Amino acid sequence: MAKAKVRWVEGLQFVGSPPSNHAITLDGTEKGGGADSAIHPGELLLVALAGCTGMDVISILKKMRVDVKEFEVRIDAEAAGEHPKAWEKIHLTYHVVGKDIPEDKLKHAIELSQNKYCSVSATLRAPVEVTYSYQTEKTG
Repeated sequence: MAKAKVRWVEGLQFVGSPPSNHAITLDGTEKGGGADSAIHPGELLLVALAGCTGMDVISILKKMRVDVKEFEVRIDAEAAGEHPKAWEKIHLTYHVVGKDIPEDKLKHAIELSQNKYCSVSATLRAPVEVTYSYQTEKTG
């Protein structure tokens, strides 16, 4: 079971600690009461999606011996206008630069990532059970 946590710093700023222990700072927008000093949680989800599928595609293309010189996953996303302002549409564009990038291999690598390997894509597509509990502690 993976475990992660966020610890409140001040305002709306939090420091997140994922299972890998590579901390990341999060903050809210100024309009929402934050200082806009770090990535916003919804933005982090988009970056996680791009990073997940990007790592898959690069790994698969390397195994196929495709010589990639530059690679970028670009995301265009639309959020709902009302709270919870969830992402309603996400479009990924894989931008690949190289001397010879066979389209069939690129398409196959993307499909494998999207349909088999990328856990973030799978999570966004599937219903996920989210439960919660709480604890309180009195101070001195």
